[in-house]
Amino acid sequence: MTPDTPITQDVLTIPRKLPEAGRQNLVGLTRQEMRDALIAAGTPEKQAKMRVGQIWQWIYQKGVRSFEPMTNLAKDYRATLSEHFVIEIPEVVSRQVSDDGTRKYLVRIAGGHEVETVYIPETDRGTLCISSQVGCTLTCSFCHTGTQKLVRNLTAAEIIGQVMLARDDLGEWPEPGRAPKNEQRLVSNIVLMGMGEPLYNFEAVRNAMKIAMDNEGISLSRRRITLSTSGVVPEIARTAEEIGCLLAVSFHATTDAVRDKLVPINKRWNIAELLEALRAYPKLSNSERITFEYVMLKGVNDSDEDARRLIRLISGIPAKINLIPFNEWPGSPYERSDWKRIRAFADIIYKAGYASPIRTPRGEDIMAACGQLKSATERARKSRREIAAEAGL
Repeated sequence: MTPDTPITQDVLTIPRKLPEAGRQNLVGLTRQEMRDALIAAGTPEKQAKMRVGQIWQWIYQKGVRSFEPMTNLAKDYRATLSEHFVIEIPEVVSRQVSDDGTRKYLVRIAGGHEVETVYIPETDRGTLCISSQVGCTLTCSFCHTGTQKLVRNLTAAEIIGQVMLARDDLGEWPEPGRAPKNEQRLVSNIVLMGMGEPLYNFEAVRNAMKIAMDNEGISLSRRRITLSTSGVVPEIARTAEEIGCLLAVSFHATTDAVRDKLVPINKRWNIAELLEALRAYPKLSNSERITFEYVMLKGVNDSDEDARRLIRLISGIPAKINLIPFNEWPGSPYERSDWKRIRAFADIIYKAGYASPIRTPRGEDIMAACGQLKSATERARKSRREIAAEAGL
């Protein structure tokens, strides 16, 4: 990023509030987990279901972060809740705003680790791209995140917390004492396309998305949530049955030889195995179609023959193909395909009867585009290594 990059950056210096010893965070708990926690803290079992419903609405519908505003609960009960629980989401360390309106949040989670979350505003929707892991194990060769080693999985609280902090920043919670806002939602769509492979953190992702879909809270339709996987075949059917959201697959190649290099998980579950699982997904999840993500790499996967082979491979699968111009990052081994080549590729797919939108690159000036997410800490570490190497140290 150069000094004249057209962005604004707000660095938030509010210290992170750590929960006191013994206090449990209610964010990220399933309804059953919250019920069990309330009973353990002294809530009568006969009242527990009702109390969960009340607290749930305060946290996920109204966006409160303490028990004091929960005025439909008795004052002494609110005091008891404060003794045992906290309502805590991850800390926003910094926010960058691209000249195209894209917002990138650097988010600090427990242990001091960092992930990135991106909000993309469009005329008819607002899409939030959230992370599921710190780093990634998949080492996809075109992806900047893949150069950062996996540190750990995010918890359900840290995943749904990204949705909540974006709503904080956008002012999307209803004002105190007023009904929820009726205007177009700012965070109308969620895509699990940030840092990490969601299906390698299945339970936390599932629980967080169940919270996002709950009608008494954030209340997003399952058709407004898209989970992107690189091809963890054994978990695909489970995703259909237990989450039921839309599915996207990072496909990117039409032969095993090329996909082995671009998406190394292909060595474990090859294209044929992946496609077999994908053919069953729309029926199992009642989804309309699967999105095939295809990054356009110059001279690697962008030929006319690749386009025709892609059509043959996905035959019979209700699908659309998102063509993604490669978002170059420092040290990347690939180049973006020429626009003329991308359009020719798209035209072949379109004439075969498939939607083939070319994704408009967003947030490139703040390294927020597809495949570019990586924590600032990791970028700094890499820079120091490079500086040391150049100095002969």
